[in-house]
Amino acid sequence: MKHSQKQLGFSLVELMITLTLGLVISGALIQIMLGNNMTERLNQAVASVQESGRFIITRMRNDLLMTGRYDILSPSLNRNVDVVVEAAVVQNNPVPLPGDFISDGTVGALEGASGANDTLVVSLQGSTDCRGYKLGYAANEEFYVVNQYFVSGTSLQCRGFDGRVLRGQQNAVGNDGNKAYTLLDDVYSFQVQYGVTAAIAAQDNSSIPVRFVTADSLAALRAGGAQVVAIRIAVLIRADSDVNIDPVPSFKLLDETAIQPDQQRLFKQFETTITLRNVKNFIRSRNI
Repeated sequence: MKHSQKQLGFSLVELMITLTLGLVISGALIQIMLGNNMTERLNQAVASVQESGRFIITRMRNDLLMTGRYDILSPSLNRNVDVVVEAAVVQNNPVPLPGDFISDGTVGALEGASGANDTLVVSLQGSTDCRGYKLGYAANEEFYVVNQYFVSGTSLQCRGFDGRVLRGQQNAVGNDGNKAYTLLDDVYSFQVQYGVTAAIAAQDNSSIPVRFVTADSLAALRAGGAQVVAIRIAVLIRADSDVNIDPVPSFKLLDETAIQPDQQRLFKQFETTITLRNVKNFIRSRNI
């Protein structure tokens, strides 16, 4: 009498089905892992560029708020020069232009040609320049500060000057070669506009900006008695990440022609307008 034997194990068809399902599931898991990794990298890039943008906007706002400040009664003010004349210089020229200073005629606000980066220069009474330097003054002294902001390569930098040195009133002390201090890297574009009041002929001392213009318009407007009472800045920052963005969107900063970065990276635009309270108060107090 014969006994039937049961077949043990899997058939070839079953093995093939199992392997196929395993490959499908493994592929799906790999795609999920890759997607999660890309999402994490993208989130890190967004956080990075947001942090950079918040930092530079806050830093520039804090620096520029004091533009045009000159307190002739301040006990901390160094009085080695005629401070009455110096007060008039600072208050009437809160945004210096090239040619304003006899010792260095290149220092002044500039409009970048064809959408190139702008150069911003402001003057004020302060205890340090934008780099934190005292420029030879005592620890408790304030002086005529001129700060310059510009882009070198992809770095937004600042350089500080003693306004009295620029005016030829004294020799430079402690300027440290006027070396620049980097505020932020990965800056793709830096643009500036200036809010100006009406001309003197308008008999308007409300100190309200009637329009925003570029630096190349300031000389003619200043000659007519208009004054800068606000500064608008825009920066385009690249994220510190290798995340590829395709296609890269275009960006329009202030009145410039829209630009499209040539790198497939994450970029973000930041803008702010700073009201120059010290200049506005000066405009309101003067007789027109």
